Amino acid sequence: MADLPFTLDQLRILHAIVSEGSFKKAADSLYVTQPAVSLQIQNLEKQLEVSLFDRGGRKAQLTEAGRLLLSYCERILSQCQEACRALDDLHDLKGGSLVIGASQTTGTYLMPRMIGLFRQKYPDVAVQLQVHSTRRTGWSIANGQIDLAIIGGELPSELNELLQVVPYASDELALVLPVKHPLSRLVELTKEDLYRLGFISLDSQSTTRKMLDQLLARSGLDVQRLRIEMELNSLEAIKNAVQSGLGAAFLPVVSIERELTAGTVHKPVVVDLQVRRQLKLISHPARYCSRAAEAFRRDVLPVFASADSPIRQNRAVLVDGNG
Repeated sequence: MADLPFTLDQLRILHAIVSEGSFKKAADSLYVTQPAVSLQIQNLEKQLEVSLFDRGGRKAQLTEAGRLLLSYCERILSQCQEACRALDDLHDLKGGSLVIGASQTTGTYLMPRMIGLFRQKYPDVAVQLQVHSTRRTGWSIANGQIDLAIIGGELPSELNELLQVVPYASDELALVLPVKHPLSRLVELTKEDLYRLGFISLDSQSTTRKMLDQLLARSGLDVQRLRIEMELNSLEAIKNAVQSGLGAAFLPVVSIERELTAGTVHKPVVVDLQVRRQLKLISHPARYCSRAAEAFRRDVLPVFASADSPIRQNRAVLVDGNG
């Protein structure tokens, strides 16, 4: 095979320049000098006989040829990382890494418990958790940057065919009240009672707020009639506000388990109202599945999965078969 007109180092430098936004920042991130970075790019352009950067502006802007090469560069470097991780697996989980993704609520309240269980069994594996929007998490799985993820939102349509999506667990959205609220003394509330409450909610423009409003509407509530008196930017802030007696809120049950146990918030029963969303496990079936990812699937995921999840059922089949 003829010699390639580029090296992996040159591709790493190209990727770093685009990621960091300048030659200087790329040099700093790679622990080399700026002249060394510039020389490598000049040599790459000479070998390819094209210009990769438009040097007219202050920021490093790719030419059309540069954008084309970058698209292949990201795939090549991703495959190199996969190869290194596959080789690490030969050490029988005495090293290696696991990269997990999650949406905001799952990443904040559920994933730390799952990672803790995994670390008890495999303390030598480095674990990284990336908490982002469902959309960004889905693309990270598609690009090989994350091994697997648990999401609560809807994937972009173009990813549904590419990724494996498995029902994982049911996530309940519950009404919570301050413990000294007058309605806390009632055994049951009706939907009409909710329209008389003052609510604390996430910002109306946030993706999570829009998703929660959709769930409430599907459950038969007229979301427009709910009186939002305060908007905060995090679930933790909303929980603290409810505990301080500032209003009611709808919150994922997974986020208020400790508060319910401690009795610092009240979770009433609302007649004919059950709000749930389906959490899903996503992965890329065509990409290499590391031994660390396999161990996480086998030893951790079934513990937290719903009884009707295929992941829990598959685990039950394995246990019965081994018994």
